[in-house]
Amino acid sequence: MGILFLVVLVDMLGLTLVIPFLTYFVQDLASAEGIVDRGSRDFWVGVVIATYSLAQFIFTPILGSLSDRLGRRPVLMFGLLSNSVFFIVFGLSGSLAMALIARFLAGAGNGNIAVTRAYIGDISEPEDVAKRMGMIGAAFGLGFMFGPFIGGVLSDPATGFGGFFDTQFWRDYPYLLPCLFSSTMSSIAFILAFKKLPESLPQEERSDSDTSPLSQLSETVSSIISVLKLPTISSLVVVNFLFLLGFTMMHGTFILFTSMDPDSGGLGWSERDNGWVFAFIGLLGVIIQGGLIGPLTRRFRLRGMMIVGTALAGLGVASIPYAPAEASWLIFGSCAGLAIGNGLFSPTQSSLLTFETKGGGYELGMVMGAQEGSGALARIIGPFLAAYIWSLTVDGEGLWTYHTCFRIAGVVFLVALLLQFGLRTKEAEASEPGGA
Repeated sequence: MGILFLVVLVDMLGLTLVIPFLTYFVQDLASAEGIVDRGSRDFWVGVVIATYSLAQFIFTPILGSLSDRLGRRPVLMFGLLSNSVFFIVFGLSGSLAMALIARFLAGAGNGNIAVTRAYIGDISEPEDVAKRMGMIGAAFGLGFMFGPFIGGVLSDPATGFGGFFDTQFWRDYPYLLPCLFSSTMSSIAFILAFKKLPESLPQEERSDSDTSPLSQLSETVSSIISVLKLPTISSLVVVNFLFLLGFTMMHGTFILFTSMDPDSGGLGWSERDNGWVFAFIGLLGVIIQGGLIGPLTRRFRLRGMMIVGTALAGLGVASIPYAPAEASWLIFGSCAGLAIGNGLFSPTQSSLLTFETKGGGYELGMVMGAQEGSGALARIIGPFLAAYIWSLTVDGEGLWTYHTCFRIAGVVFLVALLLQFGLRTKEAEASEPGGA
């Protein structure tokens, strides 16, 4: 389990480590290619973010299918090797095209979280599954907490550290060092997996289907369509989609706002400043999901906690651009709402979906797969949509300013909130007089 924990942690570091500096990196690349209009330049930030999620959406079911046929171990090791190579390529990118290709290929190889879950299912007794899945969740939280912090601290080492790094090479490649860190972590995990990680799927239990792994992608789309026809379950899946859509819209524009010059309404933050605030978000997430969610669910109804989580996250996102440069610390209040809201929403929504699925006699694997697929679509659409809105409004006036994107994200959360008020879950029915 220790090796699996490291695999997931490395995957999450790869996903989150770029958060503090990706905006600055892409802006530099776009400017070098003559894209100097602020809206057009910043649009590419969302494109690069969405590219990674697009690759994961395409390749996660394909890698899962391959692991059924070839075994879990080679697919997991392929993901680690891919991360090792393409992070260095990304750090050395000298053009937008190179950066896009590197992020797409990194996302393609990094779509192995589902394979990790399958590995746990292979080796675990029923009573151990929940505990071991919880370890994977802890790796997610730690990766989100430490990834942005490390990415921010290691960015631009020529300025931040000086000494050995005060050379023309590191000034030419200011974002290579955090990429090298992630690549090194992946390489270490690859070596440990090669030496110590046994195969979990015996040869006799492997799939001998002639179905192409590409067909798994179409099956994911089909399962989403099928689940959207189920009462209550469809509403929960749509609510999750909207929540993730609003959340990832923030990912696409948060640093565009904080890095913007104070004279233009931003905060003038550096990569390190952004690393600290995302580490704060990750820490609150670990506290809520790792320690408080159990006691809270024993005391309060899941649906109520889900509603509170959505409201807090929506208020947090919508209020982000109102933090003034002279009191930029106020943005930590918005981020606290976002982090606490997400920490309350994610586990309670997943629990309600599980209860509704089992209570209705539906296939849990199909429903959860559909939710994962729709969530992946939200992670693609959110950053792209946010960057498009930002590019149209960042230099605008009146209602159409850099605030607009955050307001629209807040409206997305509001729609999700209104849908939840209309939900009739089995938990709610059981709490009514005469309920089971």
